[in-house]
Amino acid sequence: MKLFKSIKIIDSGKAILLSKKDGSKIRYHSIWLRDNADDAKTRDKNNGQRLISVSNVPVSTYIQSASLDKKGKNITLNFLPNKKQVKFSFRWLEKNVYDKRQNNSKVWIHQDLKTWSKTSLKHIPIINYKHAKSDKKLLVKWLKSLHRYGFAKIIGCEKKSGTVIKIAKLFGYVRETNYGRWFDVKSKLNAVNLAYTNLGLQAHTDNPYRNPVPTMQILHCLKSSARGGDSKVIDGFKAALRLEKENKKYFNLLSKYCSHFEFKEKKNVHLKSRFPMIELSPDNELTAIHFNNRSIAPIIDVPYNNMPDYYKAYRKFSRIIDDPDMAITFKLIPGECFILDNTRVLHARTTYSGTGSRWLQGCYADKDGLLSTISTL
Repeated sequence: MKLFKSIKIIDSGKAILLSKKDGSKIRYHSIWLRDNADDAKTRDKNNGQRLISVSNVPVSTYIQSASLDKKGKNITLNFLPNKKQVKFSFRWLEKNVYDKRQNNSKVWIHQDLKTWSKTSLKHIPIINYKHAKSDKKLLVKWLKSLHRYGFAKIIGCEKKSGTVIKIAKLFGYVRETNYGRWFDVKSKLNAVNLAYTNLGLQAHTDNPYRNPVPTMQILHCLKSSARGGDSKVIDGFKAALRLEKENKKYFNLLSKYCSHFEFKEKKNVHLKSRFPMIELSPDNELTAIHFNNRSIAPIIDVPYNNMPDYYKAYRKFSRIIDDPDMAITFKLIPGECFILDNTRVLHARTTYSGTGSRWLQGCYADKDGLLSTISTL
């Protein structure tokens, strides 16, 4: 089946127009095509890295001739003033199309992601640790679900201290912090963090006072005999989109102005950062949530006249996050673990009793390792 129907040079060789069998048309600029050539003089064959810089491509670069193969699967281009012949496949061009209608005013999330609430996520993505180690097909399916929903569970893990590091190695590398390679979440006297008490914790993202923020968090249960201490997870992207729908002005305030976050540990650690609670890319992609009532510092980047409304927006967002319909609640048993995207999914904990024991062990990893593992698998 022919994929491309025809090819035409336009704008005096500064671009090409490709027509597809379905009648749609796609344009590509000559400078972009030349810069993305995949020949041995442009990219290293061993690692795929570019051997030229944009300065090596003449400003006057244009396409002298363009042809389409009989099957419509590949195109061949000849460039001037520097003589260069380059081939591109339909598959590659389709994957990297940029000639599409832009709507930068609308907030959007990446197409690989799916938002959820208590009622819409029917089944938590779960995998057995042994299967994750032995079956790559099951592992990649589970990892894709972890990325898609920002949250997943592993069962059947060893009930040993340090197992959380082995779990992290399923998809990436441990991000060491001042808490160490891993940290123990259990009640302590004179705790340096409220997480190390038996108090309930509002839904939050971890370590918003770091820059960069840890992007993946793993929590592994070693002991769970105390009454209470249930875990909750909330899709922060779902909460943000709900805020936008219910009050666009409040959404704009939380995405426009930065909050400040801070953490001190005696004289050894003092971490500070500033992020908007709802973070957007320049083209309005929803990219991150930074929300932690325990670590928020005085907010000083909001103008005086906007501060009352900013606090109204903050309160509204907090109430949405606290809405029971937003949360999935579960109690980990020893050997179970949950992993979340710390830039998207908030987690909380109910108060637990002083009798019995509750011991979770956690660590941080980076999302680029998760995405890399999915891609290579």
